[in-house]
Amino acid sequence: MNTTDKIKILIVDDHPIFCLGMTELINKADDLVVCGSADTPQKVCQSILELEPDLVIVDISLKDSSGIDLIQEINSQFQKLPVLVLSMYDESLYAERAILAGARGYLMKQEAIPVVVDAIHQVLEGKLYASDEVKEKVFQRLMSPQTPVHTSPLDQLTGRELEVFRLIGEGLSTREIADRMHLSIKTIGTYRERIKEKFNIKHYTELVKVAVYWLQKTQK
Repeated sequence: MNTTDKIKILIVDDHPIFCLGMTELINKADDLVVCGSADTPQKVCQSILELEPDLVIVDISLKDSSGIDLIQEINSQFQKLPVLVLSMYDESLYAERAILAGARGYLMKQEAIPVVVDAIHQVLEGKLYASDEVKEKVFQRLMSPQTPVHTSPLDQLTGRELEVFRLIGEGLSTREIADRMHLSIKTIGTYRERIKEKFNIKHYTELVKVAVYWLQKTQK
């Protein structure tokens, strides 16, 4: 098959080594080719317009934005373009959020090598690629949007609150989080207080410990 006839994949990730490895893996498939990569929302939209990919692979954790926000933006501007998420974070927390934001599949990076090509094909066929547990949670949420399905304080966090929580776990200060998310320090402080309330935590130092523990646990 000529390169021009192959299905084009755009990779969105801010880890160059991962991009190179994933590109090599995908390009081994007879009908797939990586047409480019991007690491910021601005580059993503520009690349989609210029390269016209058939599918976009997005990481949840990006240095200048939230992957969830980016998925929503892609879904809004390019409604027919499918998105597959590859993330280091456990699906139990992010998969439901990603799919409800518009992604068509969720795959953890440590599982990606043997199944990523199959996941791409399934998403391109219009199927939802995720575990049965995630599919069931999404189905319940769509069927009963007013009924809470929270199983832990983490499930109660909004997308922005979860992003703040993750960055706290990475050791960033309030100012650094504000710069990363392009928000004011006051807004980040408000998110922090909401997170503490939902976790029933009084002190910021305790919140840091919880965030660090969670981050380490989800990256195992």
